[in-house]
Amino acid sequence: MSVVIIDYGAGNIKSIQFAFKRLGVDAVLSNDPETIKNADRVIFPGVGEASSALKMLKSTNLDELIPTLTQPVLGICLGMQLLCLSSEEGNTKGLGIFQVHVKRFPNTVKVPQMGWNTITNLKSDLFKGIPEESYMYLVHSYYAEDCKEAIATTNYNGNYTTAVKHNNFYGVQFHPEKSSIAGAKLLENFLNLES
Repeated sequence: MSVVIIDYGAGNIKSIQFAFKRLGVDAVLSNDPETIKNADRVIFPGVGEASSALKMLKSTNLDELIPTLTQPVLGICLGMQLLCLSSEEGNTKGLGIFQVHVKRFPNTVKVPQMGWNTITNLKSDLFKGIPEESYMYLVHSYYAEDCKEAIATTNYNGNYTTAVKHNNFYGVQFHPEKSSIAGAKLLENFLNLES
């Protein structure tokens, strides 16, 4: 199975590669449109600031390519947020796959939310074999609001969408590559999705 991690200069790419290696898969880093289009699975990572990450995507036309992909695609952290309609971070227009807006946590809570938190309301085969209230590792100041496309929620200053699905696109706010057994199981489930 070919797994491509989109390389656009805004990712914690090495830890994702190592996580797949532990599952016996050599994930390739690439920003080449043909390589990405022909992969069995695509990972869209992201760490950093939304508007500058989107600029990097646009500089290689990946912002136009990503929404056209037909295989299973997994957005992680900022990657998930960029697949949403918009983000308050840098007043960024997203790629519009997920019909939800990304907001900043209020200053009434510790920002960023950093560390382990539970995921609940689990839906979809992405969470097969992962129990409710499993802990995942999160580091973020912005969150996707609760929405119809949510397939998992987390509570921090109220419930928010921590995983989302639309057709072949999936997104997770947490870092499965840093989330121990539950995170490894989620990546394995992603590999095993019916495409």
